[in-house]
Amino acid sequence: MTLKHSLTTLSLAAAIVLGTTGCGGGGGGGSTPNNGNGGTPTFTQVKDLPTAEKTATIQAALSAYADYALKSYTDAKNDAQSMKSAIDAFVANPTDESLATAKTAWLKARESYGITEILRLSNGPIDAEEGYAASFDAPEGQLNAWPLDESMIDYTTDANNAQTTTNIISATDTFTPNGGTDVNVTTIDKDVLAQLNENGGDANVATGYHAVEFLLWGQDQDYASFVADNITNGELTAGERPLTDYTSDSNAQRRKDYLVAAATLIVEDLDKMIAAWNTTDDNYRKALLGTHPVAANNIDQNTALKQIMGGMGVFLKSELANERIAVAAQTPSEEDEHSCFSDNTHRDIDLNYTGFKTVLALFASKLSPAEQQAITTLETSIDANVKSINDTAESTYHFDYQIVEANGKLQTILTTKNEMRDLGDEMIKVAAEYGVSLSEGDVTDPEETPLP
Repeated sequence: MTLKHSLTTLSLAAAIVLGTTGCGGGGGGGSTPNNGNGGTPTFTQVKDLPTAEKTATIQAALSAYADYALKSYTDAKNDAQSMKSAIDAFVANPTDESLATAKTAWLKARESYGITEILRLSNGPIDAEEGYAASFDAPEGQLNAWPLDESMIDYTTDANNAQTTTNIISATDTFTPNGGTDVNVTTIDKDVLAQLNENGGDANVATGYHAVEFLLWGQDQDYASFVADNITNGELTAGERPLTDYTSDSNAQRRKDYLVAAATLIVEDLDKMIAAWNTTDDNYRKALLGTHPVAANNIDQNTALKQIMGGMGVFLKSELANERIAVAAQTPSEEDEHSCFSDNTHRDIDLNYTGFKTVLALFASKLSPAEQQAITTLETSIDANVKSINDTAESTYHFDYQIVEANGKLQTILTTKNEMRDLGDEMIKVAAEYGVSLSEGDVTDPEETPLP
């Protein structure tokens, strides 16, 4: 059960909405104007434009960035609401058909959320730790925290067919997350889940898309070289949680309550992001564009660009290439893949990368021809490799089998990782052409997992 969208289609759709001309570094409309004498075209970097023109150019790019944020979060919220409606219908009448519908709705919701992730790590409202942006509650950890210890949420089965029994769903009064504090879980609702999420540490994930994913699909353990094939097996088989978990099992109602509460939180958190980026309120959008009525909230253009471009580099290089691709591939371990229960990791990679390309296009048309070519060269190769990963996942091997070297796809995955890291480093040069100084440290998470 998968949803197929090409990189080109997703990127072009976003570009049309925003009035841009595509997602690659090429195009460059207006970036190499003729000198008026029919001679060699000339080019002026943004940083060297007259002050008024430079300010207007940057303001237009920041405005397009804000438009992207609002459109993307609005689409994500609408799809999350549809997912919640499907979950509500499933818990009201658990059948194989209503479960399949809820899974399809989750997959669709991931499509629109995936392209929003490029907005992370830029000190924006999705994950800001301090300042005005943090006043929007920085819900990323509640929306999309990963990886999660699924045994904290519900039963799991290990390679020896032994089941864990102490978890939130099985608890009858209080539950204490590992290293955390007691929470009364007699009733499971959104407030209880919010108290439990990351209570005692980042691994104690109780909410968000991946908690819902686990509750819909259950575990997926697929290759005997790492764990025994006792739960699900098959190159194109994801988790297969039994329907009885929601019908005859003694904890069926608690699972239903958990699903509804987790889905509700996702919708509410995305509503906060719409509030942060809409065009009507005195909000983060105005602060980014320097028009907030409270002067202290406004962000100067250089700071805004540094945060956005640095965050884009960190997201592509450290989060996507390193944490979501390399860690799983070089272990190899399906426990380290992003959507390991539904086997939707190939779509996560595709969509996260698409978000990067689409936002980069908002700035790329004003880059020098040389920098546009460098970006295009990298993107062309990455495009082909990401398409190969997706095509293989749809037809032959899910991502958790592709990272097994004997299956012949590992090198493609590692090449993709390396080229994404190179493209993340290009943000240093992109920023420089806008007059912003970034170092390699600014586009690299110092806490990324060390790899050989």
